[in-house]
Amino acid sequence: MYGELRNRTTRKAVTAQEANALFADLQHSKAIVLAVSGGPDSTALLWLAARWRKTRKHGPALIAVTIDHALRRESAAEARVVKRLARKLGVAHRIVRWRGRKPKTGIQEAARQARYRLLADAAQSAGAACVVTAHTLDDQAETVLFRLARGSGLTGLGAMARIAALPAAAQTREAPRLLRPLLEIPKSRLIATLRAAKVPFASDPSNDDPRFTRPRLRALMPQIAGEGLDARRLATLARRLRRADAAIEVAVDAAQIAVSYAPWPPQGSITFDAARFCALPSEIALRLLGRAITLRATEGSVELGKLEDLATLAAGAPKAGKPLRRTLAGALVSLAAERIVIETAPQRRRKP
Repeated sequence: MYGELRNRTTRKAVTAQEANALFADLQHSKAIVLAVSGGPDSTALLWLAARWRKTRKHGPALIAVTIDHALRRESAAEARVVKRLARKLGVAHRIVRWRGRKPKTGIQEAARQARYRLLADAAQSAGAACVVTAHTLDDQAETVLFRLARGSGLTGLGAMARIAALPAAAQTREAPRLLRPLLEIPKSRLIATLRAAKVPFASDPSNDDPRFTRPRLRALMPQIAGEGLDARRLATLARRLRRADAAIEVAVDAAQIAVSYAPWPPQGSITFDAARFCALPSEIALRLLGRAITLRATEGSVELGKLEDLATLAAGAPKAGKPLRRTLAGALVSLAAERIVIETAPQRRRKP
């Protein structure tokens, strides 16, 4: 009986009252960009946002943006379908094409990066305060599983936050933010919303292509849910981990002041008292070292596994009286005169 009731609840259309709460923090924005691909989730986002905006005398201008990745023959036609629906709903619409050569490997990640970059550009051009995406409860659960399989740490397993920095935007005060208002709504409810409103939507076959990791994880979800680990519980886990992560970051802020000889300069070396650094709990020391390395890195992001190895060396070297000189992601970490110094590594000599 409980299972039947729950199934009926997850297939119920999103009400206007619920939409009011979902979009409440957008009320005072000048303009917002809605990322609409034409699939069920983003089509529901467009329809719900348009209905919400029409009930208000004042509110943001809505600009729907469809990124045509040009990876499938049907993509251009699907973008035009979104354009027609947006016009019918009274929402401005833009189609932005991902131009240039496409990579032969890692295509989904490359497409994701291009999508966020183009959405950020569109938002900045429109003077929009944020880009709104249609990530759902199901997406959140898949993200937890995906990152667990990739060996992510606590921060990564926190998955997606409702409000976040837009990955491809230059981080300035005016940079648009990323907002995910549907993050606690199951995909089934969005489909039910579209069916109740008789709104058609497209289906991207790559979402079911077993060559990619996410579709394979998606196929496992019913079995996992049968053991009690459904999308709701995975999303709850992510929320609790984000809460713990925020608390740890506060402790890292305090540790940064306690072990540093001076405030960290924009450039140059960052210096820790080695004895105080070694006395920190391992997770705090790890994150503090990671912060410093990230600020001085010149070779991309810092891999967690390599950072863990280096943090272990940095914590053990002063106690053992051993020398330390290691590079990671283009940053140099060394031990000298009871101080741990992090700085940008000298440029490597090119081979003749």
